[in-house]
Amino acid sequence: MGDALYIGIDYHQYSLQVCGLDAKGGVAFNRRCDNNIADILATVGPRVAEAAIEASCGASDLAEQLAQAGWSISLAHPGYVARIRQSPDKTDFSDARLLADLTRVGYLPRVWLAPTAVRELRLLIRERQSLAEERRRIKQRIRATLREQRQRVQLRAWTRAWLAWLREHAELSTEARWVIERRLMHLERIATEIAVVEARLRERTADDRIVAALLAQPGIGEVTAWTLRAEIGRFDRFRTGKQLARFCGLSPRNASSGERTADAGMIKAGRPELRAIIVEAAHRLSIHHPRWRAFRARLAARGKPGAVIAAAIANRWVRGLVHLMREEIKPMAA
Repeated sequence: MGDALYIGIDYHQYSLQVCGLDAKGGVAFNRRCDNNIADILATVGPRVAEAAIEASCGASDLAEQLAQAGWSISLAHPGYVARIRQSPDKTDFSDARLLADLTRVGYLPRVWLAPTAVRELRLLIRERQSLAEERRRIKQRIRATLREQRQRVQLRAWTRAWLAWLREHAELSTEARWVIERRLMHLERIATEIAVVEARLRERTADDRIVAALLAQPGIGEVTAWTLRAEIGRFDRFRTGKQLARFCGLSPRNASSGERTADAGMIKAGRPELRAIIVEAAHRLSIHHPRWRAFRARLAARGKPGAVIAAAIANRWVRGLVHLMREEIKPMAA
């Protein structure tokens, strides 16, 4: 392996910038090629020690194909790579070389390369998230129209009674009623689409041991289990519960300096949808689970607001989940 090269790949949809460095950091090549396996292999040849590609849309699929071709390849965290870059200038040429050099010296900030099955599950769960977000926006527009029409009713919104009032008794102008009827029909279509996606998710995870173990936890339903499985993938890739909590964006952020010690809220990490669904689960746990109900009562007695209490429960619950899942599934499924 004396002449093996360290490869850095700057990814684009149709083309790639590929840089190869020898063990001493000398540039063997740094050239552009088409975004396909055949052209990459022809450009690099057989002399590959390790390779790196920045995590981006489409990069995981390419990395998996290169791994199947025998490469030792890693995904790099784009945010940390940008911080390591010392020059304010950014070019494909320099980006590819930086990735190759970080791989060579062992400083590459790696992220997990999710297998195809997990990426396919993410595709489904994010389709459901997109539909749910669209449903939320339509509901907001309906409520906004009611405010414009100065409509008030002492009923809980979106219950059957409230919908019956909206359709039959709300005093709306002709155009406002026409608009709201169309939005209600749109809501029905989205509900049908969500049901179709959920059926697909249910079918795909029917034999998934991790999803089954998550569903066995109190307060965890299908959507929460599917989201955790898709976004986290493997629980055993985290050494500690704190690592998982930070990945989910649930750890408190320290903002201490000198004599001052302060808490700056939760860290800015992870997908917002993942954090939101875990916090929602924490709200349910604080109501229905004896341990978390008592914990909520203690924090409430100290004057903590509900949002802080839910975040604290979510943080502690996720930390314990790592160890619980290791006990439930040995060895952990892929």
